[in-house]
Amino acid sequence: MAGEWNVRELSMHILDLAQNSIAAGASLIEIDVIADKKSDSLKISIRDNGAGMSAEYVAQVRYPFTTSRTTRRVGLGIPMFAEAARECDGDLTLDSSPGEGTCLEAVFKLSHIDRAPMGDISSTLIALIAANPDIDIVYRHQSNSSEFMLDTRELRVQLDGVALNENAVLKWIAEYVADGLSDKSLAIDN
Repeated sequence: MAGEWNVRELSMHILDLAQNSIAAGASLIEIDVIADKKSDSLKISIRDNGAGMSAEYVAQVRYPFTTSRTTRRVGLGIPMFAEAARECDGDLTLDSSPGEGTCLEAVFKLSHIDRAPMGDISSTLIALIAANPDIDIVYRHQSNSSEFMLDTRELRVQLDGVALNENAVLKWIAEYVADGLSDKSLAIDN
């Protein structure tokens, strides 16, 4: 991948875009990673129930100088993710409406030589949960007929009032995700 601004792992794109959802007031973020080796495609989607964006803002958000952040004038998350997908014979779609949330979906050619590796999904999820224990995160990971899922709503029921960002809980979640994704049938980078 050319350029020093490229994010080297797809998990880092997921983290950045999920943080956009949090900034938009989402209480639920759904992340899907679907690898289909038969069609040679990798689809990553991030959906939230946040504030959403106007049609005008959706049209502009693919450009790096469009951002709602006050801490910097450049918004790189969506443009970089779109560019990463296009570099791998894919593309990015964005659907959002005010009050309806946002759905972002990137498709990559799975076997493309320039496709960034998935990276450390477990650490990405832990970072999101640790910093935002009141936000629900659903992570689904599919590869052909195998599937792994983490749903913090289910964890909350089992934990009966124990916070998701308690150290012991975070350690268990990290191990659960790492173990679940270690199944060779779920491997994406091989």
